[in-house]
Amino acid sequence: MQCHRAIRVPILTVLLILLGLGTAIPASVASAAWDVWSLVETRKLTRDAPAQPGGEVRLSAARNEWESFQLFARCDGEVKNVRVEPSALVGPDGHKLDLRWMRLYRQHQMHLTRPTHRNHDFQPGWYPDPLIPWRHPSTLEPLTGGEYRAMPFDLPPNETHGFWVDLYVPPGTPSGEYRGRYRVTGDGQDPVEVPVVLNVWDFELPATPTWHTAFGSPARRMRGYYARLAKQGLAKEPEGWAVIERQCAELISEHRINAVPPAGSLAPVARPDGTFEIPQEQIERFRQFIDRYRINAFEAPHPDTVIDDPYDEEQLRTLAAWLAAWDRAIAAINRPRVVFYIYLCREPHSAEDYVYVQSWGRAIRRIGTRLRVLVTEQTHPDKESYGDLHGCVDIWCPLFSQFRPKEAVRRQKLGEEIWTYTALCQRMRTPWWHIDYPLLNYRVPAWTSWRFGMSGLLYWGGMSNWRYVKDPWKEPLTLDRTKRSHGAVYNGEGVLVYPARIVGYEGIAPSIRLKALRDGIEDYEYLTLAATADRERWILREVMQLTPHWFEWNGDPSAYEAARRELAAIILGQWTFEDELREQKRHERATLVE
Repeated sequence: MQCHRAIRVPILTVLLILLGLGTAIPASVASAAWDVWSLVETRKLTRDAPAQPGGEVRLSAARNEWESFQLFARCDGEVKNVRVEPSALVGPDGHKLDLRWMRLYRQHQMHLTRPTHRNHDFQPGWYPDPLIPWRHPSTLEPLTGGEYRAMPFDLPPNETHGFWVDLYVPPGTPSGEYRGRYRVTGDGQDPVEVPVVLNVWDFELPATPTWHTAFGSPARRMRGYYARLAKQGLAKEPEGWAVIERQCAELISEHRINAVPPAGSLAPVARPDGTFEIPQEQIERFRQFIDRYRINAFEAPHPDTVIDDPYDEEQLRTLAAWLAAWDRAIAAINRPRVVFYIYLCREPHSAEDYVYVQSWGRAIRRIGTRLRVLVTEQTHPDKESYGDLHGCVDIWCPLFSQFRPKEAVRRQKLGEEIWTYTALCQRMRTPWWHIDYPLLNYRVPAWTSWRFGMSGLLYWGGMSNWRYVKDPWKEPLTLDRTKRSHGAVYNGEGVLVYPARIVGYEGIAPSIRLKALRDGIEDYEYLTLAATADRERWILREVMQLTPHWFEWNGDPSAYEAARRELAAIILGQWTFEDELREQKRHERATLVE
């Protein structure tokens, strides 16, 4: 962190005081000094956070990785026209990471007066979450015309406000140390220069993410949001949806989350002979989409669009023909890292739901197909009387709060996958995904998921669940269930991106929580790469220290940064036998203390 405080009094006023001709500084010439500091840990600061001391920004990153830091300002008096002036980072042999590889945002704050369900540590206040881009995220052109702008910004007195900076290391960047300075200016204040040092490690994260994600399409959700507002006469629907869909795909892909192609991108066509075929032009466009946005999972349509009775033999023949068309298309697309799946059922919670999954899942698996069956359900039944879903599911996706490690291992040994997801978790100790919970909650699931062999992460709402509010930039309570028995509310539920019209373009703008989630997905890559370096047993032990149980984790953000640096050393081959012995002794001492 860096903190700057400068107190300036005009020289004439000083002389008057010394001569006894003046005993007070007139308000018109007094100037309160401001504080500017930086933060690199995975946490956020609310408006009432005090100024903090610190030094230069020091970061490390692999190639094809994003790293971020935050800049904050606070002053006793108002400071007008606050700006952050970024610079290129210069490294070995003059190689530059220029502003093409930088994203700069101002943190927008929202007033939270009611806690999310079970947040007993809640304090009312102004919490940052939406990010106002300095430039258009796709074109990098200056933004104009929006109600909110990143800069210049008028800093109110006695309030802490922040900026978020993303730095990207493109493939091919020489390893070594890169240096630059970020300059923070404001009217009536001395400029503050914050040194930034980025160490580029000599390895690269894979272009296609390892951890599968299924977060839905923010563009599709946005259509419904604007249609509702237009019907109420509150806003016009945007034009040019193809451009909007591209911007949405680019932004979430940049955060290593699977983009979703436009609806109907792959659609089997029935033929007179009873077979189905996905047109070749669709296959070619879809392959281009995969390569452009580096996706690793795709949700195929539900088979109930083709048949309605999985017990009827004639309809089963139709289903087999339809699945065969998908198998041929998957082979032609020829992207082995992509998982194609059918989202068969969302949270089956009744005997009828279980029968539904059993009938459809067994029919699909009996026919045999490369499309895998996904159900958002735990590996154990809700009630014993329902029976189980074994033999009906390829990808289990339990809620954070419903995961049972031993049962998951049994399913994994049978070749089935375990994903996970969060949605209104009712258990106390889970990493809740809401604005008023610690930012680290978005990074922790990657570490626990890697530990328990979970290969995917699901989230509902397309990241843009704005249907219960008119303006998500001003209304944080995106899900209100006070009329139900438990009377719960959820701040930011289903929302990781925000409608960007208010900041000057059509599409979506990111959140701080989305940034922390991206960092977790990149951590998953570090764990995967390091585990191939003959250190998997030690790595697992380290992860277990950070996450002793699925429902227990280290709440110190710096612990994850330290573990990440050690993972990088293992990947680079810099981890020595002496290091391992020292860590083994440390682990033994910790075990004895426990």
